Amino acid sequence: MKQKIKDILAAIAYFLYEKGILYNRIKVHDIDETIDELLHTEKSMVRFGDGEIVMIKGGSLMLQKASPEIAQGLQKILAYPDEKLMVTIPDIFETLSDHHSASRQFWREHLLFCRKTYEKYCDPRRRYYSTFVSRGYYYAKDRSVCGAQFAKIRKIWENRDVVIVEGERTHNGVGNDLLDTARSIERIICPPSDAYGAVPAILEACTAYDKDRLFLLSVGVAAKFLAVKLFERGYRALDIGNLDMEYEWFVRSASGKMKLEKHDLVSEEANRAAGYTAYLEQIKVRVN
Repeated sequence: MKQKIKDILAAIAYFLYEKGILYNRIKVHDIDETIDELLHTEKSMVRFGDGEIVMIKGGSLMLQKASPEIAQGLQKILAYPDEKLMVTIPDIFETLSDHHSASRQFWREHLLFCRKTYEKYCDPRRRYYSTFVSRGYYYAKDRSVCGAQFAKIRKIWENRDVVIVEGERTHNGVGNDLLDTARSIERIICPPSDAYGAVPAILEACTAYDKDRLFLLSVGVAAKFLAVKLFERGYRALDIGNLDMEYEWFVRSASGKMKLEKHDLVSEEANRAAGYTAYLEQIKVRVN
């Protein structure tokens, strides 16, 4: 019964929001505009999903414990003043008509409880970019456009020397061709949970590289802070979150979310048994 009440309240609130009765001051570029900005500029990117908003409100996530330091840091990043660092948030404020029903209901409920957090910490003077740039498959009601979007995304790192900063289970681009357009790939493997505490050590490993490297960050909440610190040091860093997982679902034509076998692989033996020797050779640093 409680869920039914929440569903009804979320639908009513979103209807008022959509009709302009509840004022919307937050503007967000759509996915294609976000991809084009990444493709045609050298801007860095930090992404905020629902989890980061939960942490701003003081909540913990499955892989990151809450702290006032994290919450305050995320608040500042959300309103980061330099436009050369693209800040992405969910593109949910004007319409959810392009979402399938389950996704639509999720984001309605999210806004019911988090709308004031966005209004408090987002800068009304800037236009944000879309977090769905890295979550562009699952939510979509019409998935016929996903192929073209992923094709453009793969051009972002075409002929670039890439450093992937990820957790030990993530395996970005392993077993698929997401990163095949890159000239070279090296990896920094980070703790699987509570990686925020390892940010100084991860940053030290990253800054050992020359500034011509493109950093792809997939290390949870810690990625937000790493993206900012690398950007401020003159590197290009893109917080890609779960892009690889969405790409896997796309190439498999998944009807919904599905577990990926590679996310269960941790040991060197397990990765070798899976045939991931190239992946193991790309690992240059492990941060404990």
